[in-house]
Amino acid sequence: MRRIAIIGGGAWGTALALVATRAGAGIRLWARDPAIVAGINERRENTVYLPGIALDSAIAATTEPEIALDGAEAALLVVPAQFMRTVLARLKPWLRSMPLLLCAKGIETESLQPMSELAAEVAADCPVAVLSGPSFAGEVARDLPTAVTIASRDAALAEAFTTALGTPHFRPYRSRDPLGVEIGGAVKNVMAIACGIVEGRGLGDNARAALITRGLSEMIRLGLAKGAEAETFRGLSGLGDLVLTCTAGQSRNYTLGVALGGGTSLAAALAGRRSVVEGVATAAAVARLAARLDVEMPITAAVEGVLHRNLPIGAMIEALLSRPYRSE
Repeated sequence: MRRIAIIGGGAWGTALALVATRAGAGIRLWARDPAIVAGINERRENTVYLPGIALDSAIAATTEPEIALDGAEAALLVVPAQFMRTVLARLKPWLRSMPLLLCAKGIETESLQPMSELAAEVAADCPVAVLSGPSFAGEVARDLPTAVTIASRDAALAEAFTTALGTPHFRPYRSRDPLGVEIGGAVKNVMAIACGIVEGRGLGDNARAALITRGLSEMIRLGLAKGAEAETFRGLSGLGDLVLTCTAGQSRNYTLGVALGGGTSLAAALAGRRSVVEGVATAAAVARLAARLDVEMPITAAVEGVLHRNLPIGAMIEALLSRPYRSE
């Protein structure tokens, strides 16, 4: 995997292009926006999503997917979860049996599939791994120490992607539980919105710690119902990503929750954002998936109610605080 295509020109795609370049790979990045492509090729900067970060001259960008994939030995799919199906279908004529690393954190709202199941349906000939974990794009781009999880049922594929991307400051850990890794990466965004609401309402650090802990329980219950392994959620892609996203001001999902908790409407809180806040769509998908699998997820249901059914935040908080006492 010395020639890699990066599909997606957002902050995370650009950061991973830098990671792969530092690891010694040749990179072509595909983005739909000609301005992003021009910025990367001419000014060595993604001025839209990662302003101020100098990009290696080895990173070439294009608006043509066939050019990005020509000669590539692997592809990193770094597009929002709700666009993954469309992008994969568009790329399919050039993918053939190319190994794919899926880097989106979410569950498709229509099919309720995590990205690995979706890819198996749309690009069945391509071997698939997933990447997740506590990793803000800006810190990765600045080469700050980061640890992530790369998961695949094919241990050799996970090892190949680990070798292709691993550097002293970007440390992938392998897993054979892609479903667990994906459930963790999706549910943590919903919990981050809940924790942001707590912060916006001034409910204190105790309440946030309780939400993180009980949110981890919800994550594990859903994962087990999908056939994942409980141990996965105690690792980087579960607890690690959950803690980061629920406590850091860099988190888009957390800051959205802070705005909502402070009285801003959802439409106003989302206005002007270029980057997708994955937790908004994921809250609806996770709530529906939990109902389908008969999994109790009260925090997820509360966040989904606020985002998609106009549930007042005061009613959300009251409902959670009035639940029956139970064993942990």
